[in-house]
Amino acid sequence: MTSSQTITVQRRAGQELLSVREMTLEVETSKGEKARRTLGLLPLTVGTSADCDWPLQDDGVSRRHCELSLAEQGVRVRDLASKNGVWVGGAQLFDGVVGEGVTLSVGSARIKVLGGEGVTELPMSARSSFGASVGASPVMRALFAVLERAAATDAALLLLGETGTGKELLAQATHDASARKDGPFIVYDCGSSPPTLIESDLFGHLRGAFTGAQTDKKGIFELAHRGTLFLDEVAELPVELQTRLLRVVETGTVKPLGADAYREVDVRVIAATHRNLKARLAGGQFREDLYYRLAVIVAEVPPLRERKQDIPLLVEGFLQAMSPPRALEALPPSTLALLESHGWPGNVRELFNTVTRMVLFPRLGARAIDPGPAAPDSGTSGVSAELHALPLREARAALVGSFEAEYLKAKLHEHRGNVTAAARAAGVSRQFFYRLLSEHSFDEPKDE
Repeated sequence: MTSSQTITVQRRAGQELLSVREMTLEVETSKGEKARRTLGLLPLTVGTSADCDWPLQDDGVSRRHCELSLAEQGVRVRDLASKNGVWVGGAQLFDGVVGEGVTLSVGSARIKVLGGEGVTELPMSARSSFGASVGASPVMRALFAVLERAAATDAALLLLGETGTGKELLAQATHDASARKDGPFIVYDCGSSPPTLIESDLFGHLRGAFTGAQTDKKGIFELAHRGTLFLDEVAELPVELQTRLLRVVETGTVKPLGADAYREVDVRVIAATHRNLKARLAGGQFREDLYYRLAVIVAEVPPLRERKQDIPLLVEGFLQAMSPPRALEALPPSTLALLESHGWPGNVRELFNTVTRMVLFPRLGARAIDPGPAAPDSGTSGVSAELHALPLREARAALVGSFEAEYLKAKLHEHRGNVTAAARAAGVSRQFFYRLLSEHSFDEPKDE
């Protein structure tokens, strides 16, 4: 690896290795205070929000200002639609790669790329898929190698990554490759249920334990006995319930609401979140002891924009899974180049939705990537005819996706962008409303 290269693939003793040279970044605030961060394989987000990897308290910095990530020849800088931009000298930088010695202006702060000498070598899987997840890029093959080793154990696994990167598919694949494959694989989204129901969902209850408990109910830990429990968006779990979750993970026993005795459960836990858990630990929103129980093995799932070379493979897989199966030739010419030029804030899920729209409504062209309200065409009959020609599942998915986007937009407009009020009016949790916004690539709105 030369001094200018940060990511390379090497071969040693018949094994391919992903070699990553970590970069050191130094920030200097307007008050002259300095701090350093190490940039590894996953991106760092910079902004005033506590959920950013690198919080900067500066009047000129946006909540999510920019993203810094390793590129093959330096550091890639991506402006996240900030108010004041990212500047190099007198030029504004929207998306580009900078080398050692370059200084970025972010608000009144300065971030200098100092370079680095520390090198991390990660084994790479020989396969370009792991279960239903596909990826031939070095970062995905390195991830598959971690999960292949994790599947051979019963150790708790924590998957970190943005919404839409496919964490549930990776959890399912880990279960399917494990000794528990013949047991249940239970999924529970900690962010989609009201806090008042989560305790009963997790641990179960006996008849009469509370008003409305008319029958006994097993919790998801008992349902996952001798299998795997996937706790999605675990960071959304209320702090008061984290203590009870910790006890289950530590002791392998669970006590339903209204019960006097504990019951033994044999469950492998895989947890996931798109949140910055280190920031939540520092802010007291997530228990440190629970974090270390869940993070025995940590796997970080890269965003799609960091592995665009996988887009052709992903698109081909989406097309093959359609009914009837289709080939790449079913898409208009230059489609792959168009897809590879997009930033994909909604990650693989957004790519899947886009490819589906391109197949169902080829007249949309490039508009399929960022759909807005339906534009006048030849009336609704043309669209209806296309939908009527589809299998029910595909037609329903197309309509539901369109409806959800319009519904979210209407609720936000009705409540002047206030997510808490919009979620309350929609009858869902604020966390779940945020996830829908992310899935449909909405800009981050204000909140209370």
